[in-house]
Amino acid sequence: MPSTTSHRPLLLPLAGAAALTLAAGIAAPAATAADRVRERGDVVRYDTALVPEDARARVTATYDRKGGTEVVLRVRGLLPDREYGAHVHVNACGATGAAAGPHYQYVVDPVQPSVDPAYANPENEIWLDFTTDARGNAVARAEVDWQFPANRRAGSVVIHAEHTSTEPGMAGMAGARVGCVTAPF
Repeated sequence: MPSTTSHRPLLLPLAGAAALTLAAGIAAPAATAADRVRERGDVVRYDTALVPEDARARVTATYDRKGGTEVVLRVRGLLPDREYGAHVHVNACGATGAAAGPHYQYVVDPVQPSVDPAYANPENEIWLDFTTDARGNAVARAEVDWQFPANRRAGSVVIHAEHTSTEPGMAGMAGARVGCVTAPF
């Protein structure tokens, strides 16, 4: 049975979240209640030692009526019994891992690359770290209390070489980009 990781962020105080949303100029969510995004297929491989040729992934994003989002990542055929990091990124996958751009942040850190825990955290980004089982399979889930605005959607889930750091100055870092799945959120 694949391992399952779930991140449920702490809720920001309502007044603080509203202020951050207004300050960032974020538009209304693109999705309506019960909308869903589903993408599956081969993983774009950037590191053939950590992502075998037959690796596959499925990404599902579900948007609820309360304005939240649940993202589920299912992977098959990765290295067995290994920790990987994974995050939603701004752009679609490309020829290199850099093509996916930075982590998607609901409230964008004005300093890039973002390593400030005030911005690089599982409440403001979508973190999907996982550990594969003996067959190289895993499932990761993340829930956030926001949806992707229509004018600023995300484009992929990038698989990283390590679990995500929460240390100040290293927050959000997860090592090399080893694979990618395009998912138009």
